Amino acid sequence: MRKLVIIPTYNERENIEAMIAHVLSLDHESFDLLVIDDGSPDGTADLVRKHQSAYPDGRLHLIERSGKLGLGTAYLTGFRWGLEHDYDLLFEMDCDFSHHPDDLMRLAAETERGADVVVGSRYIRGGHVVNWPMSRLMISYGASLYVRLATWMPVHDATAGFVCYTRRALETIDLDAVQMRGYGFQIEMKYTAWRLGLKIREVPITFTERERGVSKMSSSIFGEAFFGVLRLPFRRFRPHVPSSTNHSL
Repeated sequence: MRKLVIIPTYNERENIEAMIAHVLSLDHESFDLLVIDDGSPDGTADLVRKHQSAYPDGRLHLIERSGKLGLGTAYLTGFRWGLEHDYDLLFEMDCDFSHHPDDLMRLAAETERGADVVVGSRYIRGGHVVNWPMSRLMISYGASLYVRLATWMPVHDATAGFVCYTRRALETIDLDAVQMRGYGFQIEMKYTAWRLGLKIREVPITFTERERGVSKMSSSIFGEAFFGVLRLPFRRFRPHVPSSTNHSL
């Protein structure tokens, strides 16, 4: 099974080197790493390029984009790249160590038990959040509860950004039809997978607030997710049909 970890970055100079070292040191479960940098002025991409020479086996990859184009578009770019390069499991993960790289193996293990999408969950039994103020925890938990009530999707951590998708899942979802670009993207992807009948499972993780760098959350990102969720139950979701199949109809 070829496994690709996708990490979008913007001004993550303080974290990127340690993250590269940790992910690529998981020797017993070989993961490749794709960093998608949105023109970080702090030189994040320069550090990635510097470390690429240390991995001549081609396990560290970099895509540079001009400007902040959104979390969702970064992951969609990574998904398409990963599918084109024949990866079997594709992971979303933050660069700030709020998601622990060691948990990658636990997410991958669930796909061996039949899951198409595996969510690293803060809000199921065994999940924890460390170093968040109570106000932020309540907002995050409330957002996931809001999604469950609005959509009936049986996922406890709908806004989670630590996710594993199988190749089958990403080939079933029409990536061109994904509309939300901020953190609402996380909700839309899980909801689409659920509506298409893909098997979603959650595994408990400990989410730890970043120690270095600055959070990218904003009110506009929150607003897109809030109103976008209300529209989800009224949308039609169809599995992706390859263009070659379309031409034959």
